[in-house]
Amino acid sequence: MKLRTLLFAVLGVAATAAQALDLSNSMILVAKPELVDQVYGSTVIVVTPVGPDQHVGFIVNRPTEVTLGQLFPDDGPSQKVVDPVYLGGPLNSQVIFALVEGKQSPGGRSFELMPGLHATVDEETVDRIIRTESDHARFVAGLVVWRHGELRAEIERGAWYVLPPDPHLALRKPSQGLWEELVRVSKMRANSI
Repeated sequence: MKLRTLLFAVLGVAATAAQALDLSNSMILVAKPELVDQVYGSTVIVVTPVGPDQHVGFIVNRPTEVTLGQLFPDDGPSQKVVDPVYLGGPLNSQVIFALVEGKQSPGGRSFELMPGLHATVDEETVDRIIRTESDHARFVAGLVVWRHGELRAEIERGAWYVLPPDPHLALRKPSQGLWEELVRVSKMRANSI
């Protein structure tokens, strides 16, 4: 019940953000059911701006059937990570990124996706996260990049619900119906406006 209350509060703020189309802050995108696409349909994506009207993000609800242990069979710490690797996006899908929940940067070549969630790209830091803090991380292959104006155009065409940043929502297990729940609550919120 607490999660539902949280989602209504989140969506209340999100409706205002979407109407103004202020894309200068981090956000969570939820694919609308009408977005029928093999890669982006039924997705939840954490997004952050990286330049004037340019954005980068990671799909957080597409688990693959591959684990880190299968990708790196000779690495003992990777064998201990039971969660699958997620499809983070179609670009650079051969690169493993670590999405790490926490107030502090994990170091190395990392950047803040949103307050409380960082993305790490360099191999050494990803390896350290696998060894020391994999229980606070999600490992994703690839990312999503929007060039100048692309995300704005997609939102204006009605492809996405826009939610404010929330690292707990971003790392919630998709088996818990994350996308379906966010769509249902977003529709209820849109109908009440």
